[in-house]
Amino acid sequence: MGLILVVDDSSTIRQQMRVFLTNNGHEVVEADNGQTGLQAAKDNDARLMIVDVNMPVMNGIEMVGEVRKLPKHAKTPIFMLTTESGSDIAKQGKQAGVTAWIVKPFKPDFLLKGVNKVLGL
Repeated sequence: MGLILVVDDSSTIRQQMRVFLTNNGHEVVEADNGQTGLQAAKDNDARLMIVDVNMPVMNGIEMVGEVRKLPKHAKTPIFMLTTESGSDIAKQGKQAGVTAWIVKPFKPDFLLKGVNKVLGL
C-alpha cells in the first residue's frame, strides 16, 4: 500500500506504529531522531511520514523543515505525533510544512483513517 517513515525517539511508539501499520498492509521504515529521520527521508520514497515533535539531536519540526527542502518530499504528507497541543507549537509545525497532527497516545482507528485518506486508499 505504501512505505511509511515513522520517526520517534520512543522505541515503544515506533514498535506500536510498525505493528499497527504493517498489520494494515503498509511497509514501515523507522528512525529514532530527526537527524536519522531526515537521512531516512533522503534514502527512501516514503508516501507518508509520521514524526514526533520532541526528539534529541534534531526535533520533529526542524526535521520537517529540512524534509520540505527535498524535491521528492516537498508535498509528501507528514503527520506530527505529539503530546503537545499548544497553539504555538502547532503554528511552528504548520510553517514547517506539517500536514496533520496526531495526539499521543494515538487512537488506531483515527490514525488508520488519516493514513488511508492521505494515501488515497
